[in-house]
Amino acid sequence: MNGHVIISHGLESSPEATKATALAQVAEALGWTHERPDYRRWDQDVSRSRLGDVHGRLAHLRELVGRARGPLVLAGSSMGAFVSARVSLEVPVLALFLMAPPTELVGFEFPLDAARVTTRIVHGWDDELIPASDVARWAGARRDHTVFVNDSHRLADHVGLCAEEFSRLLKTLA
Repeated sequence: MNGHVIISHGLESSPEATKATALAQVAEALGWTHERPDYRRWDQDVSRSRLGDVHGRLAHLRELVGRARGPLVLAGSSMGAFVSARVSLEVPVLALFLMAPPTELVGFEFPLDAARVTTRIVHGWDDELIPASDVARWAGARRDHTVFVNDSHRLADHVGLCAEEFSRLLKTLA
């Protein structure tokens, strides 16, 4: 076993989402254990904001990280990328894999921040929710490996490329 990967889905998505499934298949093929938490119960709590219960998502991921064994990689898409990055500030992680990460969440008190670990980012030039220029600024300041693709927020046309980039990341850690 190389380590453990926790793959966090985005808002209005699920653990069975296409990108999460593709990343899980990569992890398994490379000998990493993996899990895909289900955040839907926190996402449906719109009493807090249209983003659901972000603090609940963070607490759930912290709980899972606390039970994880071996070296840890956090991966996520959109809101899943945001919570993965934020939790990486609190626990030891080997690396981060972030797809369409929001650099800020309107109404949430903290901007995107992450541990200074090996990080790969995939983001769409045509992301309708998170401007590519914001992600380029954030990633550039950290010198993170970032791939921009001609796609929207969901990266639906680049699931295969996301899986390839994730594979490259895990192989560098083995």
